[in-house]
Amino acid sequence: MKRLLTILTCSLVVAASPVLAQDKKAPSEAQKKQQERMAACNKQAGSKKGEERKKFMSGCLKGQATAAGPAPSAAQKAQQDKMADCNKQANLKNMKGEPRKSFMSSCLKG
Repeated sequence: MKRLLTILTCSLVVAASPVLAQDKKAPSEAQKKQQERMAACNKQAGSKKGEERKKFMSGCLKGQATAAGPAPSAAQKAQQDKMADCNKQANLKNMKGEPRKSFMSSCLKG
């Protein structure tokens, strides 16, 4: 498996060489950020293999928190906390259906 990855990597480098030689522009900020995210996710994926690795990398690159993945940002954490609080309030009021939906909407906005 490692040998196959090495061969594929070398093939990509050889195939990309003419393209890289023509384009000497520095990567954009978005490209740098994506490269950093890819490196971090790859490191976190560790020894995961096959479908498990594929799912992990997909979620990680989308910025989703995973068991071994990055922690949510402060804004994400605040939104999650607010959602949990609104959900708890709706449960205490035994709300269901449309009234619950309306309550959750107004609770999350305010």
